[in-house]
Amino acid sequence: MVAKIGRGSNLYGALAYNQLKVEKENGQVLLTNKIIETPNGHYSVSQLVQSFEPYLIANRNTEKTTLHISLNPDPKDDVSDDEFKLMAQQYMQEMGYAQQPYLVFKHTDIERTHIHIVSVCVDEEGKKISDKFEKRRSMKVCRELERKHGLIPATEKEHQQNDKIFRQVNYQTGNIKSQIASVIRHLPKYYQFQTLGQYNALLSLFNITAEKVEGELHGKPQQGLLYFALNDKGEKASNPFKASLFGKNAGLSMLELHFEKCKKTLKSSGAKETLKAAITIALQSVDNEKDFKKQLIQQGINVVVRRNNTGRIYGITFIDHNSKTIWNGSHLGTALTAKTFNDYWNNSIKPEAKDLNATKSRKHQQNTLEDVSIENPHKLFDFLNKDTNVFSNNDTSILEDMGGLLPIMQGEDYEELDFENQMKKKRKRKRNGK
Repeated sequence: MVAKIGRGSNLYGALAYNQLKVEKENGQVLLTNKIIETPNGHYSVSQLVQSFEPYLIANRNTEKTTLHISLNPDPKDDVSDDEFKLMAQQYMQEMGYAQQPYLVFKHTDIERTHIHIVSVCVDEEGKKISDKFEKRRSMKVCRELERKHGLIPATEKEHQQNDKIFRQVNYQTGNIKSQIASVIRHLPKYYQFQTLGQYNALLSLFNITAEKVEGELHGKPQQGLLYFALNDKGEKASNPFKASLFGKNAGLSMLELHFEKCKKTLKSSGAKETLKAAITIALQSVDNEKDFKKQLIQQGINVVVRRNNTGRIYGITFIDHNSKTIWNGSHLGTALTAKTFNDYWNNSIKPEAKDLNATKSRKHQQNTLEDVSIENPHKLFDFLNKDTNVFSNNDTSILEDMGGLLPIMQGEDYEELDFENQMKKKRKRKRNGK
């Protein structure tokens, strides 16, 4: 079992994120400790916050008071709700938080069922609870829980191997082919994307881009992909690598099969509504692109914006690392298309609240928007783990930078090019008709 510990300054957001899971039936409240009870057993975020307010008011000088922990057993472990409760209680006891108010949420929206614990790290007197040797103590507790509940051990070697699966390509360190291979061989196994543009949005997070090439061989049309490493500015920084060098899953034909499979799967995906709700909240909370990206990255959602040479936003893609799904804004609703963001960020035309709320279910409008404050929490997600199991808020700046790296200067503006190609085809058909 792996424990991940995150800290932030926004309790509201941490609770709102988990409450969204509950509302979408992708989660449930398993356990509460020192939380004010409600008559019907259901909670809103504003009600939950009341239990933490005395601690926050008493806080002396701790900047990041919110504690957001995830406990992640191996996907093969069959853990009952009662076992999850016991594990959460023992973990909080051993880490020094047993007397704190906290909630335990069970998440079931991905294959690996796991729990999140939301609490505060200052006591009733406003003093910060010691986090000395936190990583060491956390790992010790996890090993104890594995033995006690018969869980599959998560060895340090396994953690290191998992870390090597997804890592940014650094063209300056050499062995670029191996670096690219370690990413693209695994992405289709974990992420669902429906177009080459979405695939490139995901690749951009790792300083990689794929370019479609066409030609003829012995009179027959041929298509393929070339992969390139990118520098920090999103420019090509390596020679091209044929997709065939990385195995059949990296080739265009297999990716196109993946696109079609994902289109069918995502039609009934519950991740879409949760993502729309998070984006809508962020749009209503902040008024600029930087803060918008920051708020979503704290929830494990990367935003990739595509602009033409004049700065007009013509495409926007959201990479949700929680559900491992990728969506264009146009897939999420008319109020979340590129035009909305271009009007807002380039022309200061704020989207109407009624239009944004129309993209969400009535339940979300009633229970979520009224309870969520300006920021949302950082989300503990897996694909960019460092050499430690403790997530640092400093890592969000790295993700923010990567989120804007879709290469728009080398001709890979797929949505713009697709529009131009469609217009050319229409003109050609008209000429042929004449």
